[in-house]
This record gives sequence, structure tokens and C-alpha cells, in this order.
Amino acid sequence: MANPRFYCDPKNSDKLALGAQVKLSDNAAMHATRALRLDIGDLVILFNGDGNDYHGELSFIKKGEVIAKINSIKVIVNESPIKVILAQAISSGDRMDFTIQKAVEMGVTEIQPIASQRSVVKLSGERAEKRREHWQNVVNSACEQSGRAFVPKVAMPISLSDWLASKPEAETKVTLAPTAEVSFKELPTPTGNVCLLVGAEGGLTENEIALAASQGFTPVRLGKRILRTETAPLAAIATMQTIWGDFCV
Repeated sequence: MANPRFYCDPKNSDKLALGAQVKLSDNAAMHATRALRLDIGDLVILFNGDGNDYHGELSFIKKGEVIAKINSIKVIVNESPIKVILAQAISSGDRMDFTIQKAVEMGVTEIQPIASQRSVVKLSGERAEKRREHWQNVVNSACEQSGRAFVPKVAMPISLSDWLASKPEAETKVTLAPTAEVSFKELPTPTGNVCLLVGAEGGLTENEIALAASQGFTPVRLGKRILRTETAPLAAIATMQTIWGDFCV
């Protein structure tokens, strides 16, 4: 069984370094002791998003406080050769969590939640920040599970029109549209970032697809069937990883 991995937010945790004694976050400590039933001397892996795994062992456990001593450092090389930015229209229920979790496992490097015309969930102010923090925690957990040592960032939700007006930078820009005439295999192989724009329940409107096209986004279809909002981005990422990425390595 692989040693359990725990994310240490560099903004809130002790610095990870060889020989350091690092206090785990409250959530990580609870998971380590109550769910995994780890004890002093058990081996763990810590990471903070800098591309390294910090191997260590638990050295102190008392009243919910858990400390690990770092014994070695390993550079992790498991990132995809393609850098995919997922601009996902906000979906309802647990669909957004599912989409973010699986997209991180499949290698996305950045997530931009989008408020589209058909987004049921409307976020603003403090509620938007709390939801962003929640999604970031979903990302962190997905990295723990999948072995990624770089942690994708979740941006603040923004309207589609405002996001497009900011002119997002990517060499290849793709919008999923079931009526598009172009498929992924017809696109040129990207040499830079790929930006994937996906609608919420009901998809993007024709006006939104046209607006994205005016900013360089190519409408692309995924087969002959219409996929759900939580299925479409994952199918698209899997397709890109198969054609251009590391799924066939």
C-alpha cells in the first residue's frame, strides 16, 4: 500500500525542508489519526505544490496535533506535456465538485469557474469566495489521491463575457459545441497552453459560442451524442490527453 499523502498549504503550514518537523493541518491530522489510524513512526508523504514529494514519518501525535519529520525529498515528474486550462460553466449540486476532481486527476493545470447564461447557480461576494475555497480543497484532495505534486489553482468565478473580455491567453482555444463541424483530431497539435470552455446544464447558448469564437475559440464536437455538463469536459480532456498528451505513453 502506498504511503498516504497530505497537502500542506504553503500559506498556512510550516516550510517543507529536509529534517523539518511539520505540523499537519487540522483536517489532515484528523484524517491521519481517525480515518487511517496512523501512529508514531508510520511513513507519510507531504507536498505543497512545488513539484516535490517530502517523505517522512510521524514523530508526534497528541490531542489532534500531528507532526511529521521529513527524511527525504523526491522530485515528481508526472505532469502532462499539455497544459490544459479548464473554463467550466458553474453547474449545480455536486456536479461541479465531480468535474473539478476528475479534471485534476486527468491533468488540468488551472480551473476558471464561469457564470454562463444557463448556469443555475449564481455566486457573488463572500458566497463566491467560499465556494472557490471549497473547490480549491477539492483540487488539493484530488492531488493527494492522484500523486500530483503541482496543485492547480481555482480562480474566482467570473461571467463569461467578462472573462472573454480579459482575453485569456492560450495557443489553442476550444469550445465544446454539439453542432460543430470540427473534431479534436482535426485540430493542429498544440505547442502551448490549451484552453477548454465548457457550458453548464443545457450547454452554452449560440450567442455565447459566437462570442467565444470572436475571441479565437474554435467550436469542437465530441461524437454524435450530447454529453452532460459533468461528462463533456472529462471526455474532452481524455481525448486531448490521448491525442496530444500522455495517456498513450
